[in-house]
Amino acid sequence: MFKHFLLLFILIFVSSCGTNNAVVRTSKPDPRKSGTPVVQATRKPIYKPTSQKKPNVEPQKLPVSVSNQDNSSIVLEATTRVKVTTQMVLAYIEKYKEVAKDNMVKTGIPSSITLGQAILESGAGTGPLSVQANNHFGIKCHKEWTGESIRYTDDAENECFRKYSDPADSFRDHSYFLTSRPRYSSLFQLGNDDYVAWARGLKAAGYATDPKYPEKLIGLIERYQLGKYDAEVLQKEYNPIVNSQPIAYDSKTEVYTVVKGDTLYSISKKFNISIEELKKKNNLTDTTLSLGQSLLVK
Repeated sequence: MFKHFLLLFILIFVSSCGTNNAVVRTSKPDPRKSGTPVVQATRKPIYKPTSQKKPNVEPQKLPVSVSNQDNSSIVLEATTRVKVTTQMVLAYIEKYKEVAKDNMVKTGIPSSITLGQAILESGAGTGPLSVQANNHFGIKCHKEWTGESIRYTDDAENECFRKYSDPADSFRDHSYFLTSRPRYSSLFQLGNDDYVAWARGLKAAGYATDPKYPEKLIGLIERYQLGKYDAEVLQKEYNPIVNSQPIAYDSKTEVYTVVKGDTLYSISKKFNISIEELKKKNNLTDTTLSLGQSLLVK
């Protein structure tokens, strides 16, 4: 009886020890199984958003305004009003100065006049007629023209303008246009380095209807020193004419004529008027001025 009781006690003790070991073994964390998923779940691509935002910084392109430094703009009448930069005008002069000088040698027309008219009439090569028809002087067909033409609304609707295969042909035709018409004959009695007299003579002969045409032409010639090309052809020293501009301010009409170097700001200071008031009086939408432009200042 006692042996049976002792054997039963031993079996119960052994079974209880086995149960406790099982509980301890199963509750013990396994770092390979339970720890790994936790680490993987917290490994987020922390630096990816930073790398994705980098391209957003580059498109700011801060130096954009730098490209426009020292590159003022002017408005030119080229059948339509066009705005060109100083760099565009200088590039145009460089491109066609030799053509103008060559025409001066052959015809006596000052290269400064040819270049000045071309800049003014064609908008330095950006005007519609110069782009579509290589017509840099706005010359209309007239009855003797047998070449190609283009229709364009200028003084009247769908007027006929000459079309050229090359801009140089337009320059040559301009020279022929002036030399072949009796009304321009008086111009060739002038000195071929006197661009002021030529500019006024063109207006007097009826080349342009704009009353400010001479001032605009003279202003362009002096602003870009086109007279030096006349001097090169004549092989003489370049002496620009000083104070060739007419009186700019008319106190009776209280109108000011824009000359070289003027800005809306400088004019506002000169006549003690605000820029906004100047713009309002003259129906200006921006601060761009053209040489020879008339402004109400009172």
